[in-house]
Amino acid sequence: MHKTILAGLAILLAGAGLATAAPRSYELPEPTATLKPGPGSDTAQVCAACHSVDYIAFQPSQKGLAFWDAEVKKMIAVYRAPIDEADAKTIAAYLASTY
Repeated sequence: MHKTILAGLAILLAGAGLATAAPRSYELPEPTATLKPGPGSDTAQVCAACHSVDYIAFQPSQKGLAFWDAEVKKMIAVYRAPIDEADAKTIAAYLASTY
């Protein structure tokens, strides 16, 4: 019983520390990359609403349409990117041909 009480107190103290923690804010650096020009680059600008173009540029090069199609579908399904089906195809084709 003594161990149960100590464990309960430890949980309460840990929770109290989390509850009083001050919110943090971070200043992010300005993005340095821009989308490369090409057919579909205007449509792909929507990607920068959630992440920088640096994220795209850091992906392995020449991965092809299947890779980029899967990435765009993941952004829609997992991260709820507001991209319709026609734009998703345009974006995947642009990324496959440009990156």
